[in-house]
Amino acid sequence: MRKEILYSIILFFPLLIVQTTIVPLIAINGAVPDLIIILLVTFALRNGQMYGTVLGFVYGFLFDVITGSFFGSTMLSKTLEGFIAGYFYNENRLDHNFKSYIFPFIVLLCASVDAVMYTFLTQIDFRSSLLLLLFEQGMLPGMYTSVLSFVVVIFYKRRSSF
Repeated sequence: MRKEILYSIILFFPLLIVQTTIVPLIAINGAVPDLIIILLVTFALRNGQMYGTVLGFVYGFLFDVITGSFFGSTMLSKTLEGFIAGYFYNENRLDHNFKSYIFPFIVLLCASVDAVMYTFLTQIDFRSSLLLLLFEQGMLPGMYTSVLSFVVVIFYKRRSSF
C-alpha cells in the first residue's frame, strides 16, 4: 500500500506540469479538461473511498500550494471528488469499471461536481443565471474531461495489469 501511495504522488507532479502548461492551450470556449481528475478517479476506483478522499485532499492541497490559487478551493473540490469516485469502488468489478464505458461516466460526474464546486468557491457571478453557470462552468469542462478519459479505457483493455 505504501508503494501505491508513493506512486500516486509521483504521478501527480508531471501531470500537474502538463495541466498548467499544455492543457490551457487546448481549451474550447474556456472549457479546460482536468487531467488530475482522471488520475484521482483511477486511484479511487482501484483503492476505495477513503483512499480517494485522502488522495483528493492531498492533490488539492499540493495544487493550491504549487499554483498559488485561492487556498482551499481546489483542496475542497478534489476531496469531494475523491469521495464521490470512491462510491463506485467494488473489488469484484474492478476490471469492469475500467474496461467498460462506465469509467468516462464516473469521470463526467466527478469532473462536473469538481468544476461546479470550484466555481462556486472562487468566481461566483451574480449577473449570470445559476443554470447557465452550472452548464458553462460545470458540464462543459466535465464533458471535455470525460472525453479525454476514454484514453484510459482504450489503453486499459490492452494491458493486463494496471
